[in-house]
Amino acid sequence: MRKTSILAASLSTLAVLTAMVAVPAQAGQHGRLVSVQGARGHGYVHSRDVSRQPGAISVPRGTQTNAGRGVASNRNASWADGAYHGGASRTFNNGASASRSTDVVNNGDGTVSYDYSRTGYDGSTRSVSGTTTRP
Repeated sequence: MRKTSILAASLSTLAVLTAMVAVPAQAGQHGRLVSVQGARGHGYVHSRDVSRQPGAISVPRGTQTNAGRGVASNRNASWADGAYHGGASRTFNNGASASRSTDVVNNGDGTVSYDYSRTGYDGSTRSVSGTTTRP
């Protein structure tokens, strides 16, 4: 009896996951705003938006506390014609910020070019780029 119920649960979970994978991502935009307020003025507000289009996605987020601390971040990606660009950034209320960027291009001759750059909170930048054979 127990093995049958575990098997049935597994099969139903597999069916749900298969249905989720089969549905293509829809273009559109949606977001969420959460405000949590506690005793003695403690609290925060958090927002998150998702903008999805064919070949691109952007996800900005922000959190702000009642005490004046906060952070804003953004992740984005776009892809088309054998090229991919992705990036992320984060900025705090005190002005500190960091970012990263990735570019990959299919050259069409069996090679791929890539370029990765990262800027840290201290302002230092590291970059790596090159060309490699596609696996």
